[in-house]
Parts: sequence; structure tokens; C-alpha cells
Amino acid sequence: MTIPVPSAPTSVYFDNAATTPLDPEVLDAMMPFLSQHYGNPSSLHGPGRQVRAAIENARKTVAHLINAAPAEISFTSGGTEADNYAAFGSIRTLGLKHAITSRLEHHAVLHPLQALAKTGEIELHYLRHDAQGQFDLSHLEELLASQSRTFVSLMHANNEIGNLNDISTIGDICARHDAVFHTDTVQTMGHYRHDVQQLKNHFLVGSAHKFHGPKGVGFLYTRSGLQVSPLIHGGSQERNVRSGTENVYGIVGLAKALEIAVRDLAAHQAHVQGLKDRFITSLRAEIEDVQFNGLSAQADQSLYTILSVSLPQSAINEMLLFNLDISKVAASGGSACTSGAQAGSHVLEALECDPNRATVRFSMSKMNTAAEVDYAVAQLAKLYRPVAVKA
Repeated sequence: MTIPVPSAPTSVYFDNAATTPLDPEVLDAMMPFLSQHYGNPSSLHGPGRQVRAAIENARKTVAHLINAAPAEISFTSGGTEADNYAAFGSIRTLGLKHAITSRLEHHAVLHPLQALAKTGEIELHYLRHDAQGQFDLSHLEELLASQSRTFVSLMHANNEIGNLNDISTIGDICARHDAVFHTDTVQTMGHYRHDVQQLKNHFLVGSAHKFHGPKGVGFLYTRSGLQVSPLIHGGSQERNVRSGTENVYGIVGLAKALEIAVRDLAAHQAHVQGLKDRFITSLRAEIEDVQFNGLSAQADQSLYTILSVSLPQSAINEMLLFNLDISKVAASGGSACTSGAQAGSHVLEALECDPNRATVRFSMSKMNTAAEVDYAVAQLAKLYRPVAVKA
């Protein structure tokens, strides 16, 4: 059965893995710190103390939501800075000589570790994975058993193909070998519950704009007792961890966004998983030989907000995202950080995906609807439906 093409909406936004719309509740929480409370939080006068209190309340909120201590939370400019801080700070402070990661990690992890390897500060090892992107944890055991104390960075969920990784088991393996474990949770923060008392990680990362907060603000959880050197010098902010006047309204917005995300998590997860299931069923019905990258179509093994679609070879492939955009459908060809670049996805390359097939990543949020899914599928099917040739 062919899905009828719904009337064209103003726009359909399915690039939430890149960034999410700001929640109106979050904007309301931020507004007083954009218009009224402008004191510098390092100042000792009343306006400064008022703003300082807002930052510390936000720190307590974030800490409570992941079951951490407030002193273990540092605010950053986003996930990339937090990942860099964990890598450079721990490796250099602790004198670590080995690091383990995967070729599927975000560039915010890969590039710092590759930079450290290039200067000879560490020996970098890549964890094996299969054609679907599943990690070989026996290989992790082998690598850790064969070297001295090691920095391990493996993400919770892949930002391109949505694979969920068992960070609880990975943490247990790292703990047995006294490894320093960092996990990039940028895509899953606000979409799953994280309890750092149950995990064995030393670092955990969040970025507000991935869960309906503002851009330009994130946080790093650093397990108590692990002292690492700062990346940014010049002040004593964030307990001497990160210098620079704090992004107050961003920090307030981050805390509020995470609070809302955790509060409404069950309802939003059910809603978004329903949208993803609808996408999968409709695409299979409408497009011949449609496939899904990694574990993207496996509900119990992938992030419910991401669907990575592999489309058959066609002349339309080079202009796929452009044509979707013309049809008012916003999506991504892979990682948002390389969208529009000439280089292909390093994740799909590592999985040895067929370069003749096009990939489009649809990433959903609580603000999307079933009607938007139907419209996006109809537009995609129209591009790939065989055109009848007149006799």
C-alpha cells in the first residue's frame, strides 16, 4: 500500500542528533539571567552572589540527576570541550602511556587521542568491532591485560548509527585492569537515566543542546579523587578546573533542560520509539531494498532517537539531502559535525558500508509527530520510486 503524500508542512525537522529545539520551559528559566541578573558570579557583591547561587543550584540539580556529588560536576562550553578535557587532562596528569578507543567514536574523542599519539605521548589502540559496529569486548580484555594503566574512551551510543554500547560491562572490565574509563554520553544524556554510582566510569559528558537546552554549554562529570590538569588557564572558576567567566544563563538552561528530560523520560521515550518504529515499517513498505546501518533498526540495541537509513544505488544519491531539503525535510547524511563537508562518514567507512548506497540519518525528538514521519517517508519514497517509461 502506498502512503498518500500529506500536505506539505512548513518544515519537518529530523536532525535532532545535531541539535534539538529549545524547550519553552527552558527559555523561561533562562530569561531572568539574560535580562535582570547580570552580575559576574566571581564578584562578592549582591548581584554577583545572586548569580553565583544560580550556578551552584544548577550544579546540585545536575549532580542529583546523575547521582553524583556537586563537586564532581564542571560546566564547559559543550561536549567537545568536556571530551578534550577528559582525554588531555587525565593522560597528561596521570602520565598514562596507552589509550584505547574505537574508530566509530565522535571526532571530539578521536582527534584529541590521535593528536596525543602523533606527539608520542601515548600509544593508541583501536578496539575491534564487527560489520554492524558491535564491539569485541574480549579484545578490550586482551588490550588491557597487555599494557600498563590505560585511558579507555568508548561512547554510550553512536551519534551516526545509534548503536548502544554496554558501558556497564565495559566499566567492569576497565575496573578489573585499573583503567581510566571515559564515556561520551552526549547522545544519551537526557534520553536515558545515568547513575554514576552504578557505573565504573571516571568521566561522563553532557551537552545541553542535545536534550532541548541551549547551545554552547555542557558538563563533565569527574569521579571524586581523580585530579586532572585544566585545559584553560587564567582564573579560578569551576574550582580551578576551567577558567573563564561562566555562561550563567546557559548553565541555568542546561540544568532545567536535564530536569525536564528526566522528569518526562518515560513518556518521551515511548513517543519517540513509536515514531522510529513507524519510520522503519513505512520505509520497508515503500522503498525496495532499503537497509539500516549498524544496529539502527534493532529497538533493544540502538538509541531510540536515531535511525540510519541505507538507500539503494541511484542517480539521486548525490543530491539526496538537497532534494529532501527542497521538500522541507531536514535530515543529515551522517554525523552533524561533518554535514556539508566533502569527506564521507568515518563511521560508515569503518563499517565498510557500500559507498554506492546513500545514507540519511533521521533523528527524532519529543517534538516530532507521526504526521511528520509519514510526510518524510513519502518524500523519500517519491525520490526512489521507479519512474514508468512510456512505450
